[in-house]
Formats: sequence, structure tokens, C-alpha cells
Amino acid sequence: MSEIFKFIVSGFILGLVSGITPGPLITLVISETLKHNKFSGIKVAIVPLITDGPILLMSLFILTKLSNFDYIIGIISLFGAGFLVYLGYENLTIKNINTDLENGEHSLKKGIITNALSPYPYLFYISIGGPLMVKALGISTLTLLSFIISFILLLVGSKIVIAIVVEKSKTFLQSKIYLYILKFLGLVIIIFAIIFLKEALTLFKII
Repeated sequence: MSEIFKFIVSGFILGLVSGITPGPLITLVISETLKHNKFSGIKVAIVPLITDGPILLMSLFILTKLSNFDYIIGIISLFGAGFLVYLGYENLTIKNINTDLENGEHSLKKGIITNALSPYPYLFYISIGGPLMVKALGISTLTLLSFIISFILLLVGSKIVIAIVVEKSKTFLQSKIYLYILKFLGLVIIIFAIIFLKEALTLFKII
């Protein structure tokens, strides 16, 4: 498997995980779809295209400046592994999804503000996406762009699919299928955590 393909697959998986895992933005996607229609939900689904770009570039800039300091990147990778374990545990132990949102008063503007002020995008890009982007950039600019595009495509695309599915079947997010998908992705996240831990130990020259 070529390096660029590995990063494309990583981007797809992490984008899917980030896209469908319950959180503030998914709540807004569901809420707007339930109150109005799928197009309102899709407007909220594309919020990461507005908010995540600056965070992504900031994370890449900071970590590129630190790329010569293996121990610093190792610490960040270790933190990323811990954060992934936390996300994986949340997915594996989730019992049900609350979709009783029809009385909410969310808007696209509130969605942008919520996502921009949420700590999760910053935590993700600094501790998980950042080290991967630095590594991809070390291979080639095309590898970096491939990772970013594949990640954003699944991050936004999965939320759009959820908006469409919710309009057609408003019980889907409370179904066992969705829970099984989340639990499976929880296992995938744990695997990524192990990879990050291995990377951190390598940078610490322990292995």
C-alpha cells in the first residue's frame, strides 16, 4: 500500500468517525432537519468548511515549526493517543442517542459559533490531525492535500448523509444499526490510538 493511499484511508476513517460521532454539530444537523427539512440540516453540515479551515492551518503551522523537536511531537502524539482512547471509549459505551430536539432554537449562525468555540476541533487538529498532517507533508504536498481532502470529504459528507437519512427515517439515530456503527468505529479509534502511542514511543526512542 502506497504512503499516499494510507493517508487517504486514514483521512476517510477519521473523517467518518468525526462526522457521525454524537456532538454539538450533529445535534444541530438533526435539529434543523427535524424542524425544517434536509436542506436546513445540510447547511449546518457544511459548517466545518467555514470553521475548520483556520484551525487546521493554525495547527499545521504550529506543528511544522515544532517538527524538528521529536520529544514535543512525541508528547503531542501521546496526548492524541489518550484523546482517541477517550473518544473510542465513549463510542463503545454509548447506550442511546437523544434526538428529542424539535423544540430547539438553533440556527446556522449558532452552529458556526458553537463549532468555532468548541474545544473538540482544536483538540483534534492539534493532537490527532496535526501530527498526521506533519507526517504527510514530510512525504509530499500531494500526500498532505490527499489526507485533508479525504478527511473533510467524509467529515462533511457523513453529516449530509445523516441529514438526508433523518428526514426519510427520523428513528434511524435511535436504531441498533447506528449504535453498532458507532461501537465498531470505537474499536477503529482504539486502533488509531495504538498507532499514535507507537509513534510517540518511537519519537521518545523507547522502541
